[in-house]
Amino acid sequence: MQTQVNFSYFYGEESEQFSYFRIPRLLVRSKRFKTLSTEAKLLYGLMLDRMGLSAKHGWYDELGRVYIYYTLDEIQTDLMCGHNKAVRLLAELDMGTKRREILK
Repeated sequence: MQTQVNFSYFYGEESEQFSYFRIPRLLVRSKRFKTLSTEAKLLYGLMLDRMGLSAKHGWYDELGRVYIYYTLDEIQTDLMCGHNKAVRLLAELDMGTKRREILK
């Protein structure tokens, strides 16, 4: 006896339920990044997602580096936070970059 499997179709924004953001494992497991907050790591994942879109659109600077547009308003909306927190998270990621450069 065969069992029939029914797969439902997705409508409208339902297809977005299986869309994911990537967060590098290194940010979670490396001691070098243990001082970064979980929210800053999530923001980094959101920025990586934007970087993929920027590359697809050919957004490169004169040195061939991909750049992104991600306004404070967009960060606040995506993370459901206020202006000060968005600024603090960006500063936290910037400090992580500076620390990483010092460790090299």
